Amino acid sequence: MTDDDKPPIGVLDTLRATPTTVRYLLGGVLVNQLGAFVQTFLVLYLTHRGMSGGTAGLALAAYSLGTVFGTVLGGEITHRLGARTTIVAAMAGSAPLVAVLPLLARPGRVPVLLAAIALAGLFAQAYRPAASVLLSDLMPERYQVMAFSMMRIALNTGAALAPLIAAAVILLDWDLLFWLDGATTLVYALLAYRLLPRHAAPEQAPEPAAAPRTRAERRSGGRAAYGLMLRDRAYLAYLAAVVLGTVAYVQSSISLPLEIVHDGYPTWLYSAVLTASSLVLITCELKITAYITRIPTHLAVGVGHLVNSVGLAAYGLAVHSGAFVLFGAVLAVSGLMIAGPSMFAHPATFPAGSKARYLATMQAAAGLASAVGPLFGVWAWTHLHAGFWVLMALVNGLAGVLALLGTKHRADRADRADRTDTARPDTAPEPVGETA
Repeated sequence: MTDDDKPPIGVLDTLRATPTTVRYLLGGVLVNQLGAFVQTFLVLYLTHRGMSGGTAGLALAAYSLGTVFGTVLGGEITHRLGARTTIVAAMAGSAPLVAVLPLLARPGRVPVLLAAIALAGLFAQAYRPAASVLLSDLMPERYQVMAFSMMRIALNTGAALAPLIAAAVILLDWDLLFWLDGATTLVYALLAYRLLPRHAAPEQAPEPAAAPRTRAERRSGGRAAYGLMLRDRAYLAYLAAVVLGTVAYVQSSISLPLEIVHDGYPTWLYSAVLTASSLVLITCELKITAYITRIPTHLAVGVGHLVNSVGLAAYGLAVHSGAFVLFGAVLAVSGLMIAGPSMFAHPATFPAGSKARYLATMQAAAGLASAVGPLFGVWAWTHLHAGFWVLMALVNGLAGVLALLGTKHRADRADRADRTDTARPDTAPEPVGETA
């Protein structure tokens, strides 16, 4: 039976096909995200402790920079040591760094505080490529996009519930916020150690007759892998789409509150937007993903970015009615659900020997855009106001075009390779990173 002959993928089918180890992995991601308070509350916490806004902003920048390097480092460690080892090491290293931040949050210890925050960001994000690789390795190929959708739901559920938990914890003690963050991180490390498979990722299995590689050979292999990636124009287009799309996406949480206040609406409108968006994402994404898996990947990412762009443009009409804010939010989150799972899963389609690096590069690009997006958004919105949302719609539309081109070229190349392999079974596989 060919893939075209198989019945459509359903939510219940996916849940039944999900291995127990994947359930453990996603449960750990949820537990970790429930206690992920550092990036969200760091600025408020440091100003609460009497530090200047400039110092608090510098601390947030240090954390964001650490996350970018952490994802790249996490991809390399995953490639060399395996996914479970990387997850355990990253979470075990992050827990004490986060827990000690209240002891360092004093005016005389700013350099040490910034170093600890940067390291905390590095360790906190190093697990992400490993979790994605493990998810891809353990989940049947037919359910890959649905699997990454489930991981997004775990992350979004944790992100939606974490502020509610934090609001209650802050009433008791601000320092408890970071101790709880460290505790949940340590729980994730223990869960990963006890429940995730011990064997290394498939790319770690050596060839039977191959001699052990020296350190210099491993480094050379890593440079060659990244060199191939840099020459793959289709993947570079995809990465550019990730950066531009993320810059546009973060404006819903950065510039939209400024727009709401500027237009004279009460702050509860923004709270309503966040609540509605979270509920739609958590409850509808799997069902929508079940439908988009029936269409080509490039079509899903193209349509998703188009819908998202219309939602961003609708924010520019907020000055006329608050209904445009809610309408724009629904469209924006709908576009995200249509394009997001396929975009998130795309690097996992590369061969096992390079998958960890491709996933890490994508996540690093998204992390960098998440750090730069707020700075650019505030500056641009201050100068453009309503016209800013037209600009963001165009930026997101360009991201959609690049994503469509990148994913379509990858799919066409895979189809050509499949046809060649079918015609000539002894044909060697197509090299990874072939330029477009």
